[in-house]
Amino acid sequence: MIVLKSAAELDAMHRSNRVVHLALNAVAEAAAPGVSTAELDSLAEELILSEGGKPAFKGYRGFPATLCTSVNDEIVHGIPSPKVQLREGDILSVDCGVILDGFFGDAALSFGIGHVNGVGERLMNVTKRCLDHAVEAVGPGKRLGDIGAAVQTHAEDSGFGVVREFVGHGIGRSLHEEPQVPNYGQAGRGQILKPGLVLAIEPMITAGSWRVKIDDDGWTARTEDGKLAAHFEFSVAVTSDGHRVLGLEE
Repeated sequence: MIVLKSAAELDAMHRSNRVVHLALNAVAEAAAPGVSTAELDSLAEELILSEGGKPAFKGYRGFPATLCTSVNDEIVHGIPSPKVQLREGDILSVDCGVILDGFFGDAALSFGIGHVNGVGERLMNVTKRCLDHAVEAVGPGKRLGDIGAAVQTHAEDSGFGVVREFVGHGIGRSLHEEPQVPNYGQAGRGQILKPGLVLAIEPMITAGSWRVKIDDDGWTARTEDGKLAAHFEFSVAVTSDGHRVLGLEE
């Protein structure tokens, strides 16, 4: 069932997403060669709790951490560990969720550790532009397929792959609500977007094949061909006159 949010509920979701972005920014600032992903996870959890929130991912379907930290060929759902120490040239994708006052926030970003080679830098830039194009495709009367088409077109025109196995989703009082939001599709197809709908839009783009394999931990998803991946995500509300990226300064 699709749940449309009131103006007051969107404001509440803006606040939960604000904490998500605070945590992501703190993690990006602290990440450096020699820092472990477990250290970044502890930093994010402390910040979220200090803001009155609760980590949304920790314990969700058994996930053991506050953040998903995915390095290089890992696409999403990487588990923070003291054994995973960042190295110069790594790409780190960080996904974070927060519960605040009964509403969920969810966002992700990818960034380089020190100097990143040309393909990695271009991959991150293209993935962020995929998200920007997807956000611009959100508005009343537009269709769900417009979002996926915007991502797929920019990624594939740039020579990169679009992950099919994982998709974005509705979000609100639950972390995952209807509808699913694929990062591929045809413009003009699918559900009509209505004011009050909130979508977690999250392009996952690869430097090679879009195919995925899952590690033995049951969580970590990585590219089947071992090539780099990047992941960006915003929670975006459909408004009467366009869209609102929740959690960012307005």
